[in-house]
Amino acid sequence: MELSVIIVNYNVRYFLEQCLVSVFGALKGIEGEVWVVDNASTDGSVEMVKLKFPSVKLIANDNNVGFSRANNQAIKHAQGNYILLLNPDTVVQEDTFRQCISFMEMHPDAGGLTVKMIDGKGHYLPESKRGFPSPWASFCKIFGLTTLFPNSKHFARYYLGHLDKNTTQTIEILPGAFMFLRAEALQKVGLLDEQFFMYGEDIDLSYRILQSGYRNYYYPNCQIIHYKGESTKKGSLNYVIVFYKAMILFAQKHFSKQKQKHFVALIKFAVFIRAAASILKRVFIRIWLPLTDFALMLVGAYIVIPWWEQLRLGALNVYPRDILPWLICFYISTWMFSLWFHGAYDKPQSISSGIKGILYGTIVILVVYSILPINFRFSRAIIILLAAWTTIFVLLNRLVSAGFIEGLLKPNSRKKSVCFVGTAGEFEHSKELLLQAGIHKNNITHLHPEEVLDEQQNAKEAVVADTLKVKNITEIIFGTEGIPMTKIIHAMMQFSQYDVDFKIALHGGESIVGSNSVDTHGELYSLELMTLAKPVVRRQKRIFDVVSSTLIIILFPILWIALRKPFMVLTNALKVLVGKKTWIGYNSQNTLRRFPTIKPSVFGYGKWNKGISTSANLDLYYARNFSIASETAELIRNIFKKWR
Repeated sequence: MELSVIIVNYNVRYFLEQCLVSVFGALKGIEGEVWVVDNASTDGSVEMVKLKFPSVKLIANDNNVGFSRANNQAIKHAQGNYILLLNPDTVVQEDTFRQCISFMEMHPDAGGLTVKMIDGKGHYLPESKRGFPSPWASFCKIFGLTTLFPNSKHFARYYLGHLDKNTTQTIEILPGAFMFLRAEALQKVGLLDEQFFMYGEDIDLSYRILQSGYRNYYYPNCQIIHYKGESTKKGSLNYVIVFYKAMILFAQKHFSKQKQKHFVALIKFAVFIRAAASILKRVFIRIWLPLTDFALMLVGAYIVIPWWEQLRLGALNVYPRDILPWLICFYISTWMFSLWFHGAYDKPQSISSGIKGILYGTIVILVVYSILPINFRFSRAIIILLAAWTTIFVLLNRLVSAGFIEGLLKPNSRKKSVCFVGTAGEFEHSKELLLQAGIHKNNITHLHPEEVLDEQQNAKEAVVADTLKVKNITEIIFGTEGIPMTKIIHAMMQFSQYDVDFKIALHGGESIVGSNSVDTHGELYSLELMTLAKPVVRRQKRIFDVVSSTLIIILFPILWIALRKPFMVLTNALKVLVGKKTWIGYNSQNTLRRFPTIKPSVFGYGKWNKGISTSANLDLYYARNFSIASETAELIRNIFKKWR
């Protein structure tokens, strides 16, 4: 057997599907096998592989055993003369494997090779070729000198920035996203070191390959898409700790005592600096919006109230100052709780979440105001004026804060202008996904493959450039029925200069997948996007559970006559209140692997819905279309006798 492809997956179902389609396209004419090792994904990855790729040799772990151990599980059974360790968030060209095999056969000294990687915007990823992480190279990377001098032989050793990215080179470190290895070399140097849970295992293996007398090559004649890139999660505290622990482990394995001492000291210092920066950044981002919202509301109260007193009553300090601070505290607390409830402190958020938060908060304040004693009710106008002030400054706060808090605001889907390149059938299927994502039909343009590619299937840049300009296109989506992956990747590199985003729509697939930045997890349009997965919705569900359970417990002496099973309802109300259960949920436990995870439910959704027959469809409908109104209706139907 010529080639064994091994993919370790963890909760990236849609990327994995796209990756596997490209892998099988590249395996045509090659005797090969494909292994997928799943590290206990909960997004339906295993079920998808079984259903759509039955020829894949699947290992489904019950827990996350880490990258090294998962790869080793498959390597031990792999039969290929060559073994490719491939990330699931990649797309390979149709000729990738054939070219790699040919190169390895022509270079018997090659222990491994990697290829040119581009991100989801068509830009070259510098981690395609990497140097040995010596103390100096690591220092330059950690403290930003590599970024400042990306082409310097002295300062950019970590990414070998001085080497031409378009020329075949011998390199030191193969990136874990694409490691094309000679099985013979792997048998000689041993498997991946399982001490490395994640990060560092590629450096360790590459170094051992070099020590054993082989060479590692960078081969840019092949290009692949690597959606996430090395920067994924690199701002998180967990990344900092795990990555630099891996570096320390590597140093302890391979450096001399003296060199190890200096390197470990440098790494520990870097961990301290980066961890402190990560914590401070996280705290700052988390408290910035609520803190500034509170300050702006407080300033508004001390500006608006005296102004209104002077304008309306011709004097200051008319309203009683012993009561007023308590009312202001109530107003601000209500607005801030409502903002939180409607997702105005989540990332990403829409401008509408702030408007909803203030609107519903104001309604609550006015309702409470109407039932207060007369001496507490001295001006509805102040409530309205403060609500107007708060709305204006809350929105301004988000618009300004979005300038320095990355990913704070959701992009306006209605302002997106999408160009779909593919067959008519693919376009009609994908159009449904785009419309569901909120993209206006007038902002969706369709180009047939023959309009974009000439007879040699080279991209017609003039045609695409004209369309981008006239239609103000922000995103290009490629269908895969009429365009090979090779041409899609070449087109992405060619059109990367126009600063558009790229996505790929698999022919007959359920999603459109891409990534707009190496700093994101990736974006997709899918019919299976679920409302219940949103943090704001899960928060609302929990608050509904708490409020409804509290009311049932308090009013139980009155309600028990009307309840179907009063003591069962009371017992469950207590469990829901403390968070052990939720009132409404899925009908099947199998759903939990595919849909957003929630607490065990008292009642399954849709028992009373006559239009949907199966439990699986009911659960899918529930996850997609969750609302507090439907939750309330389901609870009433299930607990009260007259709704039976």
